[in-house]
Amino acid sequence: MNLLLFPGAGSSSSHPSLLAIARAVAPMKCVRADFPYRKAGRKAPDRAPVLMQTVREEAGRLRRGGLVLGGRSMGGRMCSMVVGDAEDPLPAKGLVLISYPLHPPGKPDSLRVEHLSRITVPCLFVHGTTDPFGRPDERSRCPPQAGQVNPVSTRPHQRQAGGPCGPGSPSGPAHTAQRAGRRQSWQDSEGR
Repeated sequence: MNLLLFPGAGSSSSHPSLLAIARAVAPMKCVRADFPYRKAGRKAPDRAPVLMQTVREEAGRLRRGGLVLGGRSMGGRMCSMVVGDAEDPLPAKGLVLISYPLHPPGKPDSLRVEHLSRITVPCLFVHGTTDPFGRPDERSRCPPQAGQVNPVSTRPHQRQAGGPCGPGSPSGPAHTAQRAGRRQSWQDSEGR
């Protein structure tokens, strides 16, 4: 089994939560990848088609042996969009979505979930209870098959990496991903 993780829009693959997740799932192979704009030193993300193609290319290198993919915020969203693509869904065994951006801050009616109903693999959401991009209770507006939510107490969107509920704590993203990486249903799943 391989795990592929992408960062959020404002960070890189060396984000503390991604590093902690990689350590927590060892000895599972975990690749932390950056998007082209980050590799080029730009701050503004590329458009979704470029980001999605990057996910496909990185995933293509890791599919042998099974693949779970995801990441923080925008990175996880791009992975979910590729797995839930209506025309060419990426085969995967599961998704791990840390701080998934359900909607832009302050715009709860602008949901970014239309593709989630097409996802047929297990999906784990790890979300801060005070995240302005979508609280766990708002996650109920997603399709029911979209997966399990693991709330991380009072963690805002940008602070999932530190503090008492940070990556190494029993309720943090790394611990949750470690449990997710060991989920028998993912290891037995054929994906698509």
